[in-house]
Amino acid sequence: MKFYLSSHKIGGKAKALKRMFSANPRVGYVPNALDYTKVDLERRAKHIKSDIENLEELGLAVELLDLKDYFGKRKGLENKLSELGGIWVTGGNVFILRQAMRLSGLDVLLKRLADKKDFVYAGYSAGGGVLSPDLHVYEMVDDATDMPYRGQKKVIWKGLGLIDYAFMPHYKSDHPETENIGKEVDYCKKHKLPYRALSDGEVIIIE
Repeated sequence: MKFYLSSHKIGGKAKALKRMFSANPRVGYVPNALDYTKVDLERRAKHIKSDIENLEELGLAVELLDLKDYFGKRKGLENKLSELGGIWVTGGNVFILRQAMRLSGLDVLLKRLADKKDFVYAGYSAGGGVLSPDLHVYEMVDDATDMPYRGQKKVIWKGLGLIDYAFMPHYKSDHPETENIGKEVDYCKKHKLPYRALSDGEVIIIE
């Protein structure tokens, strides 16, 4: 699997992202980090619209891939993923995103796709954080107790472990979460946890 992990939005390596999807430009847009219990639906819609338009400007064929449509239907999600060149996972609450991945089976499927060289996992903020080994470090920014889905009522602290460090976006950036991200970085330093801190505009690419 290839990874394109941005601090915020597409970031500063858009040409690289487009190249990574050159074999199959079909992208599944995963919005579930935005499924807050008290979500502002209008704001959520604008967020999704903006993200999709940014991706389409690169020539990518984007389709909404709402994991709620696949809760308890892992085989159906597996079939859908087989049609795509990859997914784009938006930012939001990393704990809610993790819940949606478990309920849909995306967590299991991504681990199966780890050795598939032509599949791209791309996204930003929570979309990168969920790949980390452990999610405890994100408590300072995201509400771990927000449980919007009926089928999941316990916090999932274990990340996907597809990267071996804490992905820390919005570091020293003009972003409302920057101060708390700094505290999370200090937590990592204090407890000797591996991490990668990115300022908005920066991107990690793994191929």
